[in-house]
Amino acid sequence: MKTKKLSPIVAALLLAACSDGTSPGSTVSLSLSTRDAFTAAPAQAFAVAADTLTKGSNTLVIESVEMVLREIELERVDVPSCDVAPEPDGCEKFETGPVLFQLPLNGATQQVLTIEPAPGTYDRVEFDIHKVSGDPEDATFRAEHPDLVEVSIRVQGSFDGTPFTFTTDLMDKQEYQLVPAVEVIDGASTNVTLYLDIGSWFGDGAGGLVDPTSANKGGANENMVKDNIRDSIDAFQDMDRDGRPE
Repeated sequence: MKTKKLSPIVAALLLAACSDGTSPGSTVSLSLSTRDAFTAAPAQAFAVAADTLTKGSNTLVIESVEMVLREIELERVDVPSCDVAPEPDGCEKFETGPVLFQLPLNGATQQVLTIEPAPGTYDRVEFDIHKVSGDPEDATFRAEHPDLVEVSIRVQGSFDGTPFTFTTDLMDKQEYQLVPAVEVIDGASTNVTLYLDIGSWFGDGAGGLVDPTSANKGGANENMVKDNIRDSIDAFQDMDRDGRPE
């Protein structure tokens, strides 16, 4: 498991779950964002520049990014761990089974899920990047998306004018500390954003780009790109859902 302590600023994800039965109720939405949360001028960010990145003589154009997530949950500050059975109160799930997300491009932020958790202070968000497999819990997803079996992420676009499809079987549990913590108050709403720096995925670590097809399974750059993906994600409270931390 990788745990990151984040500054109070990042991007978007939303999922559905149970209400605690309070009235009028409190809601937390989850948003996904590819907007550069830390760049003062959004036009300088990769995703804002029409999802086109040019470095040296290479040009990468990303046209679509699909990602499978599961076990997306918000964890209350007084809960030591949600990875135990039975799961304690204070583990509020956006989604349990695998769900496919189409990441917003062009620097956009998109709300994807909403829950009504019990009031309290929540300081962590956790989710799995999930490779679709033969597990019984993946049966419905496999039937709906047979082309994504053994895949967790699929990217399509062009590299130096040649169309490509990149897929990975990356499986990883991601846990992020929310700083500041999210205060869920009866009758109020807030938002947590997951930010993905997709412009960094195919970087070579030296300021250049690699051909995404070289990172497909068995390719020379497979492990490097998997590491880039792991390191590209942040999470933060984002009240106005603009892809920037509060």
